[in-house]
Amino acid sequence: MATTADIRNGLVIELDGHLRQVTYFQHVKPGKGGAFVRTKLRNVRTGAVVERTFTSGERFNTVDLSHRPMTYSYRDGDSYHFMDLQSFDDVMIPATLIGADQLKYLLEGMEVTGLFHDDAVVLVELPQFVELRIVQTDPGVRGDTATGGTKPAKLETGAIVQVPLFIEQGIMIRVDRTEDKYLTRV
Repeated sequence: MATTADIRNGLVIELDGHLRQVTYFQHVKPGKGGAFVRTKLRNVRTGAVVERTFTSGERFNTVDLSHRPMTYSYRDGDSYHFMDLQSFDDVMIPATLIGADQLKYLLEGMEVTGLFHDDAVVLVELPQFVELRIVQTDPGVRGDTATGGTKPAKLETGAIVQVPLFIEQGIMIRVDRTEDKYLTRV
């Protein structure tokens, strides 16, 4: 059992018979009345997001998940195939379990972490920092700005991020995928 003090992003809890992952939380202490925690919970199986408010001290069940390294192999329609690096089994995962925010950075051969519950994959987590090649960007023009500007760049996975003007097509860059933000050249 856990309490509202244990809530953090990424925590998976069992609520109303469903596994739900905390995607957002905010502790609120109003001037009048008791404290509470406002959360957004994503259903692990369906991807549906619900908002839920917990009163301070409320208890709920957490779910124990085992982490296993996996490698992305290929896409087949709406399903993505991964190889479990412990058992070397092919694991088919629907796009809803991966999430659209992660799919735009998924590249063949990328190593990810699979979260298993009762020997079934319930979540897939990509690394926070990914290194990808720029396939399309406009050339930067000198003198465009006084303090360094940015321009859009399309990556090899199809994601678009803002990069500095000096970055050119064909360069490998490191991106923080959680914030869709350019970090550095590789």
